[in-house]
Amino acid sequence: MKSPRILIVDDEPGIRQTLGAVLDDEGFRVDSVNSGERCLDALAETLYEVLLLDIWLPGADGLAILERVQKMPAADRPVVVMISGHATIDTAVRATKLGAFDFLEKPLSIERVLVVVRNAIEHRLLRLENEQYRESKAGQPYIVGDSVPMKALRQQLALMASTNGRVLIYGESGTGKELVAHALHAMSARAAKPFVDVNCAAIPEDLIESELFGHMKGSFTAAHERKIGKFQKADGGTLFLDEVGDMSLKTQAKVLRVLEDQRFEPVGAQESVQVDVRVVAATNKNLEHEIDSGNFREALFYRLNVIPFHVPPLRERREDIPVLAAFFLEEFTRAYGRKPKELTPAALELLGEHHWPGNVRELRNLIERIVILHPQSKVDARHIPLQAVQPRKPGADRSTERYGSLQDVREAAEREYILRKLEEANGNVSRAAELLGLERSNLYRKMKSLGMAPRE
Repeated sequence: MKSPRILIVDDEPGIRQTLGAVLDDEGFRVDSVNSGERCLDALAETLYEVLLLDIWLPGADGLAILERVQKMPAADRPVVVMISGHATIDTAVRATKLGAFDFLEKPLSIERVLVVVRNAIEHRLLRLENEQYRESKAGQPYIVGDSVPMKALRQQLALMASTNGRVLIYGESGTGKELVAHALHAMSARAAKPFVDVNCAAIPEDLIESELFGHMKGSFTAAHERKIGKFQKADGGTLFLDEVGDMSLKTQAKVLRVLEDQRFEPVGAQESVQVDVRVVAATNKNLEHEIDSGNFREALFYRLNVIPFHVPPLRERREDIPVLAAFFLEEFTRAYGRKPKELTPAALELLGEHHWPGNVRELRNLIERIVILHPQSKVDARHIPLQAVQPRKPGADRSTERYGSLQDVREAAEREYILRKLEEANGNVSRAAELLGLERSNLYRKMKSLGMAPRE
């Protein structure tokens, strides 16, 4: 196996020589250039694992080169470590946002350079593994969970996926109804044909008919060209009508007619279009109550509800939480090129006691946030930013259960408050510092003391 190749870009000959000699002694293959333009030429000719890039260069500066490097294909793109002798915090933040892996300040510490280079090489390997993983898993929906409800759901999928019967999937928001629809399609004889989804709640009433059935050019004011509708795009495959309970009565009537004979007329067309589509619908509403209230057509309900599926909320299958959490940890550590992480028993206990109003989607978002913001490999209860934990007993104070000391409580509260302000500032650290009434440098020091990596 060949040694990793490193490119040094710095206009100071002494820096190039010293770094080159040290890295060469460590067994790396090293090249060096003195400008951004020569850097781009070298990258076009040779594959490098790591790029040590000075910010202040003649001609194009390091940040401009960093932007160009980030546009390279993932397989050819080196991990970039920025170098500077007099950079500001704003410069460091900008470099990080542009995709720099780390930031080295002059005068350089040889020990730190070697640690950062080795970490960068490991980061690149993880990134490439993740790309391969994503490609291998593309189009393969996986229903996670070993609880009785999820085992029953998988059995139902295995029995019903091969049929052409229409399916209506019930479940609260965030339970994974779309994932079930994808699984139905992937396991069916239609898997090689299109899977087309429509969020009925997200499309304005005056556009949904055009979205579903298409329109002819000039059929209405904004129809500047012909549009193919979702039903026609899904021909031979599966059409997923998400949040079908939010569809207007007028549109319901037209969908009902299409389900009856698989034929429809695009808006403004004179001739009808014949399709072969399996319709899978989903809702978080009780459609029988909606029928009683006059908001949903009974005939459409019976057309859609040929094979009912029910996806249980997460609070009804708490034994799946550790499995789901581990699954999402692996997914996001791969996605972000981070080292593997593990939830402690205390963290898993805390997750198991949460009510999960947002269901699996809430858990997935939480795990993603932890992977991004928490640098350590062990994730404890105090690192989990849950806002609404269900107490074991009415009036019980969970703080003494979650944290070992008053200092732990204080640090957890400070961490959560800083995260909230960063979110309010859309990740802008300078703006977050203003909201907190701190100097930017003080905020960085505080984040570091709380175990929050600077790139957070």
